[in-house]
Amino acid sequence: MNRDYLVIVPTYNEITSIGILLPQLLELNLDILVVDDGSPDGTADACRQLGLESGRIVVVERKKKLGLGSAYQAGFKYGEDRGYKYLIEMDADGSHQVSDLRSLMVTMEQEQPDLVIGSRWVSGGSVQNWARSREWLSRAANIYARLLLGGKVKDMTAGFRIYRTEKLLQIDLPSVKSEGYCFQIEMTKRMAQINGTILEVPI
Repeated sequence: MNRDYLVIVPTYNEITSIGILLPQLLELNLDILVVDDGSPDGTADACRQLGLESGRIVVVERKKKLGLGSAYQAGFKYGEDRGYKYLIEMDADGSHQVSDLRSLMVTMEQEQPDLVIGSRWVSGGSVQNWARSREWLSRAANIYARLLLGGKVKDMTAGFRIYRTEKLLQIDLPSVKSEGYCFQIEMTKRMAQINGTILEVPI
């Protein structure tokens, strides 16, 4: 298995989109951890079947919805225990593109930061098929977080990112209790607090 990168994919009722995403990730020779929160639509079973065929997908199935933050925490622990150098966060709903992941990986390998964020709000980034209200809510949330917490990261709520495991483990992860978008904001702030280098790549 590829011990450089582990892709952590939280799922809940993603049976249609996950069948598109996982084969694309396998084409990049990446190991994948699916953390499923008890999807009633059979997402976990579909992922397990793909895992049996490829040998590179592991499924952790939880009995109920425990939240995005705890799913990533479980993924971080799994990746740490198995010695992965980089940990990738990626959504299963199609909002994160594998073509963009290639750009994030190139930036990580060439620039060697501690965190690479796939950013919608830097020059060259954009969103597609969003209602104007959703776009302005995301922009406003990021501006508010930047003003409140400080820092220069323009897309603090972004969930498409790569962490360098060695630096990530310097954060007191058990003390991170936020969920949803707040989890991403808190993790960005925590990385800055330990002087981690953060780069944003437009997606």
